[in-house]
Amino acid sequence: MRKRFEQQTEIGIKLICETPVLLKSRDDVPALVVALLEIYKTPSYNNIIFNTLSDIIIKGKKNTGRKGLNLWQIFVLAQFRLALDLDYDRLHYMVHSDSTLRQLLGIETETGFDRIEISYQRIIDNVHLLTNEAMIKINDIIVDFGHKKVFKKKGVAALFVKTDSYVVESNVHFPTDYNLLWDASRKVIDITNWFTSKYPTVAGWRKSQDWYSSLKNLSRAVGQSSSSGGKGKAERLICAAKQYITKAGALSQKVKVSKNELPLNDVADLVKSLELDRFAELMDKHIDLVGRRLINGEKIPHKEKIFSLFEQYTEWITKGKSRPNVELGKKLSITTDQYGLIIDYQIMENESDSEIVLPTADRVLQKYDVHSWSFDKGYWHKDNKWLLSTQVKQVIMPKKGKRNITETEEEKTPKLKN
Repeated sequence: MRKRFEQQTEIGIKLICETPVLLKSRDDVPALVVALLEIYKTPSYNNIIFNTLSDIIIKGKKNTGRKGLNLWQIFVLAQFRLALDLDYDRLHYMVHSDSTLRQLLGIETETGFDRIEISYQRIIDNVHLLTNEAMIKINDIIVDFGHKKVFKKKGVAALFVKTDSYVVESNVHFPTDYNLLWDASRKVIDITNWFTSKYPTVAGWRKSQDWYSSLKNLSRAVGQSSSSGGKGKAERLICAAKQYITKAGALSQKVKVSKNELPLNDVADLVKSLELDRFAELMDKHIDLVGRRLINGEKIPHKEKIFSLFEQYTEWITKGKSRPNVELGKKLSITTDQYGLIIDYQIMENESDSEIVLPTADRVLQKYDVHSWSFDKGYWHKDNKWLLSTQVKQVIMPKKGKRNITETEEEKTPKLKN
């Protein structure tokens, strides 16, 4: 059972509208707090946000059950996480230690009253209720609020926008096929240990710690052989790789033989069994990749590689920078206006910058009147520039590669230098 936005009047809880703000600060937290307080105090905007959240989170659900976080608290948590680029660990820490955020959430109590806590898992479960479509709608509301209430933009004034992309990095180690084989192997062993701990009668896994130690040592041996030099390096590397995949192959075969003997008495058992299947499949895949690359000397096609077993959306991204020349994560393209407000964003699924220009233009031009639009060279394509120029008065899109005389002169003009 959830509630809408409320000015809480419960004894001992500090009022949200009286949340203190450190105005003489250049940090981004005070600015975010000011914006959220203004939205909270403006009924026309908090009602729109409430209705949007209500349609997504509450609609169609029974008005019974345990009291959950109210919609305002979910909204604030989501804004802090996105605007400050926080992971859930940092957000959880702030919820428990930052008095400003706690008062903004409506859980900061006066001295002498019981402290209100929000658990880590509760934060995750509630923030995950906000879908991508919901965040787009809320972002549009906040942009409208910024234009009309903060920057006092006139309704007919056109926007000057720019689009750029960056990599949201995944929390992964540098991926090598032999390291990923170790990751898959240890997860297989961990899951079988879970079964033997729950069901002591399960036989055949008494020496699981030996499997764990042997595979870890063999993985390290491959890494040391790969990074070392000297005479006979190739032979040492092939020998280490053969020993490694032989041991991993034996584990894979043991899992296939004994898997049907694992009990499936409840939902938790079924989930763990499916998880075991997934990591066993990934283990077989990387046994194959290690053998092909290190023993047969084959160059593995990029499309066959996985860069993280746990965050499989991770991409290997080369952006042409000197440092870092490679980034692991997901590319995100954002479009901002002259006020610094994000008016559009797109998560890029194995797409280049130039491939998303037209879809981005379709979304932005349906909502806003754009006078000028600037991009960097990565977005350039002759069709992109030509089509955008038919709808936007000024398109700034430097060309990649060699330029003709006209293009060179155009890029020397003040509009591109600025």
